[in-house]
Amino acid sequence: MSTELESTRRALRDAIAEAEHAAELARLLDAAQARLAEAERATEELRTMNERLTEAEAELESERTAAEKLRKELAEQRYQAEVAQWKLSSIKVARWNRIGDAIKTGKSNPVRLAKGLKGAAKPVKRPVAPKRKPVAVAAQKDERPGAAFQATSTTRTVEGKSVRLKPYRIPTGPNTRPHLTAAVIADPHAEALLRYEWRQTTGFTPRDFARVLAGEVPHLLVVESVTQGPWAAEITGEPGEGLRELLAWCAARGIRTVFWHTQGSVADYAAAAELFDHRFTTDLAAGWPRLPFAIQPRVHNPLPLSGGRYGRVLTLDQLLPSHLGYPDVLTSYRWPIAVECPPGTPQWRLAELAACGTSIGPEGDSRRAHAALRRAYNMGTMTERVDDLLEAIGLPSARATLDVSVILPVFDPSTLEHGLAQVARQAGVTQVVVFGPEEAEERAREVLEPREVVFRELDPALSTGALLNRALDLCEADLVAIMDPRDVYGSHYLADLSRAFLFSTADIVGKASYYAHLRGAHATLLKQPEAEYTYTPEVNGATLLARRNALRAIGFADLTEGWDEVLMRQCRTDGIKVFSTDRFGYVRVRDEDRWLLGAAHLVEYGSAEPHALI
Repeated sequence: MSTELESTRRALRDAIAEAEHAAELARLLDAAQARLAEAERATEELRTMNERLTEAEAELESERTAAEKLRKELAEQRYQAEVAQWKLSSIKVARWNRIGDAIKTGKSNPVRLAKGLKGAAKPVKRPVAPKRKPVAVAAQKDERPGAAFQATSTTRTVEGKSVRLKPYRIPTGPNTRPHLTAAVIADPHAEALLRYEWRQTTGFTPRDFARVLAGEVPHLLVVESVTQGPWAAEITGEPGEGLRELLAWCAARGIRTVFWHTQGSVADYAAAAELFDHRFTTDLAAGWPRLPFAIQPRVHNPLPLSGGRYGRVLTLDQLLPSHLGYPDVLTSYRWPIAVECPPGTPQWRLAELAACGTSIGPEGDSRRAHAALRRAYNMGTMTERVDDLLEAIGLPSARATLDVSVILPVFDPSTLEHGLAQVARQAGVTQVVVFGPEEAEERAREVLEPREVVFRELDPALSTGALLNRALDLCEADLVAIMDPRDVYGSHYLADLSRAFLFSTADIVGKASYYAHLRGAHATLLKQPEAEYTYTPEVNGATLLARRNALRAIGFADLTEGWDEVLMRQCRTDGIKVFSTDRFGYVRVRDEDRWLLGAAHLVEYGSAEPHALI
């Protein structure tokens, strides 16, 4: 009886567990369906926006064509008028016409007639016939982000001495959300943070906003708490009539409006802010949703100045004199080897300096600067801030991701555990494609959980290049990385590497500068330290991270040795940009490598990890 009772209890517990499991599955299914419905809604909104954008571009092109036609017609009319004027002038100076004029005016005066006929007999230079001129092409305003936002100051003064430097070239793209248009009223600093996040319209005033914005009706209006310019008086204290008309114009067209408080007292802008659909602030005490400043990777990045860094440690006052405009501030950020910042320096200023790879402190220190750069990016970028803003106001934020599919070919079973551990410590990996011996599949899934694992058994007949092509066909993320199970990868390796896609225009990034360790000699080497943060002919194949579509377009050569060299050569042939990042986060490990011995600098006899891993 007790056995039956225990069996019944066990069956009941199992039934309850199954019911709970079924309920959990049902909940997860509902949640998944809700997310799917939301994704479909966002996709539909994006499709509608793209259609509107296409229609607007078609209308703009039609207007340009019509304007071009009118310019040609006007040029032709001007030419015909010049021809008519030339014919009239030619008739007036013709000898027969001058003789007729002389007879007409001197018919009653023989002396005047004689003089007139004598003058008419002299040769007169005839006017030159006009020529058709090419129709002047209307100068198109360069709408690319940063096109008109460039550094101009080429000198700095340090302790009375003038120092020349080449200004940092502000990039003109790419644009993170080209489907979205924002009308923005902001100071140069905030404008620089936002200009790469969408198609941005600026420069309109209370008098001409209706004409300017009608050219490309925006999806949203963002107004910063500006302190100067034509809008400052409109938003301070009692809202101005121009601001009210602008907001009414937006409301009539369903344009969302955002007020962003970044400076000054909230009370000074409270009345104007109440007129907007949404309000944000950088001030913790303001009581509105926060939208703090963050670094903009397009301009706050470690790309160096031409000529390298100035070999001095500067104070913040020496670095940033008050007369500098913000484009010139961006040049100064990446100029010295280090900057000493006083207590109370705004956090956003420290983050911008660190993001430019400049040491903050009494001396230059590349390792400390790299760690600070990483922290600055981890605090958030303006792209992520705009994601939050768009979500809060109900607009979709469709953009490319930095999700990574990793390809891990394991040719030697003895390297399996090490290789899996290197991948498992990486952030941002959504999928791992593993090629290895059959018995490795279960272990790969165990170590790499919860990431999606696609396992394929090694085919001895395949070259490394052919295997990589097969793996590439299985990858689904926007970025694809190739990792070597023999090498050492720091826990921030992929996060640091993928960051380069935020500020470079390369389709492939990797490391041309890196540390290596030779076990036989117990030596640590550093290859090409000068190749950090630069576009380069080639990078190490074991550090390759590429945009999936670009890599698919090139493909891998059917080779086992030298597949990466052939890939880099093909990139140079096809004009595909390759970018080398920092030297940290990776160690190439080999028993011996004579080529590397001849191509790298000896650091020390000992482990490479203390030098490479931060």
